[in-house]
Amino acid sequence: MIYLLVGLAGICGALLRYGIGSYVVESGVISIWATLPINVAGCLILGAFTAYHTQINPKLHPWIKAGFGTGFVGSFTTFSTFSVESLKLLQGQSYGLAACYVLLSLWGGLGGAWLGWKAMLYLGAPVPSGGGESA
Repeated sequence: MIYLLVGLAGICGALLRYGIGSYVVESGVISIWATLPINVAGCLILGAFTAYHTQINPKLHPWIKAGFGTGFVGSFTTFSTFSVESLKLLQGQSYGLAACYVLLSLWGGLGGAWLGWKAMLYLGAPVPSGGGESA
């Protein structure tokens, strides 16, 4: 059953990535500028989800973790497309753009994961119970 859930969630993530990527590319923008925000957004989402299921709700069902984390987010983001686009930039001798793309992807991904993690911990923190009231 877990395989089915991962597969169905993967279909949804892949379709969303394809839709966003197609829309951006049809707007006349080169494909790296579609892949970069998709990957950074995926890192943010996975960072938040990981903080949620490890720190806030560790009893979350393994099927949900696998379905959403591996299935949806794993198919929404695309390391292989990033790698091929970087290689094409290098082959086209666009060294500066390739370096920018690689660095923005790396730091954007790490920053997105960190921001998602921190935001989830902030949003998921328990509300203090006014224990310091005076009589």
